[in-house]
Amino acid sequence: MLWQEEENREEFEVPEDVVDLHFDISCRELPVDHIHDLASALEEALPWLTEEAELGIHEIHLAGSQNRWERPEAGSGQRLILSRRTKLVIRTPSHRVDQLQQDMADLQLKIDDCVMLIGKAKVKPLSSQGTLYARHVALREDEIDDENKFLERMAGELAERGIHIKKALCGKSGEILTPEGTIPTRSIMLADLSPADAVALQEQGLGPYRNLGCGIFLPMKGINKVEDG
Repeated sequence: MLWQEEENREEFEVPEDVVDLHFDISCRELPVDHIHDLASALEEALPWLTEEAELGIHEIHLAGSQNRWERPEAGSGQRLILSRRTKLVIRTPSHRVDQLQQDMADLQLKIDDCVMLIGKAKVKPLSSQGTLYARHVALREDEIDDENKFLERMAGELAERGIHIKKALCGKSGEILTPEGTIPTRSIMLADLSPADAVALQEQGLGPYRNLGCGIFLPMKGINKVEDG
């Protein structure tokens, strides 16, 4: 864990170079391990997606609720039951927004044996909030059981970009299943980022497999357990 004191912030205008597109979807359920099939279906329908390094496909995530429902674990073979409010979110460079909206209009995807119909999208800017978390960041083999190695690498990679983190906290480990094998991951929270660094981190992501939902950072309202994200 890293933990330094917070500094005063100045007003910051969020650039719109990269945004999130929140698509309405019609889909009753999805496998809990859906992200690879979702990415493959999208890339087959829209081959140009692989050309954009800043483009990321968010995992469709349902948080555990207060009625004792718990998210199924990866590899469990269980399903996520989606609500009408569930969205498909794609982080994209702004110059691709119009094309993505046009190409996704009324698109029908088959994800395993589930059918997803894509509807309208809303553009949402990135957040300048100083506390961000990622549900999945890909691990190296020697980091699976060593949080400190993982944090040291994350801090080093960010420092090379000029992003110096003050507070970092690892969360739960996870995995993403693909036909080529399992990708081990860990969630991470970063706090007290400057607005410029927070936006840069969301724009650039952290590590590989952004098409599989890895390294995509989201704002947190406070410093809570990363496992709750």
